[in-house]
Amino acid sequence: MALAGAGVLAIWNGINAEAEADFLDWHVNEHIPERVAVPGFLKARRYKGPDSWPRYFNFYEVDGWETLISKSYLERLNAPSPWTQRVVQHFRDTFRTMCSVAISNGRGDGPYVATYRLKTTRNRADFINEIRKRVIEPILKRPAIVGAHLLEGQKSPNDGPTAEKALRRQPDAIADWILLIESVDESDLKTAMKNLLSQASLAQCGAQWDPLKDVGVYQLQYSLVNNQL
Repeated sequence: MALAGAGVLAIWNGINAEAEADFLDWHVNEHIPERVAVPGFLKARRYKGPDSWPRYFNFYEVDGWETLISKSYLERLNAPSPWTQRVVQHFRDTFRTMCSVAISNGRGDGPYVATYRLKTTRNRADFINEIRKRVIEPILKRPAIVGAHLLEGQKSPNDGPTAEKALRRQPDAIADWILLIESVDESDLKTAMKNLLSQASLAQCGAQWDPLKDVGVYQLQYSLVNNQL
């Protein structure tokens, strides 16, 4: 469906094998409810991609990307709970990007999502228009595709070091652009990826990406809306 707000926090992460069970418990029973309780956070989702790298994809729909540099949110990042401190030190291969929503179309949520981390040298408006025309409009005509979103990475001097970031052993990577395609059927999604979302097809839009590192297919594990707290 169309995303709930004008901003998104998109996170991919791996987790050390010995901490994975603890991560899954923490994420559902403490971390996601804690985040969704922050003013401006609207919805959270966690996906798992057994054959994708990194293994987990999480994203939070927020009022606007400025929510992610708000006083309330930064206070949470600088006061990690003991459970958070125990788990987050086991994160690896973490990508974390604050995003504004450039395009968001669809209806309903899909249990499968394809994620692409993109770069471009094209003019911003031209790139958005090409993605809309060549990717999002045609892919939404496929019966199994229920959502298509283009997110623009944002940077701010207020998004600096925090106590929680310091727990991770490597600095977070940041994506310039993110393309998300939601589907009710995994096989149809993968067919669309071979055609409308192939490297050649996206190159026509001016998108650049590494097919070995910047794309994944994930299945929804858990979601929470702020009015469900």
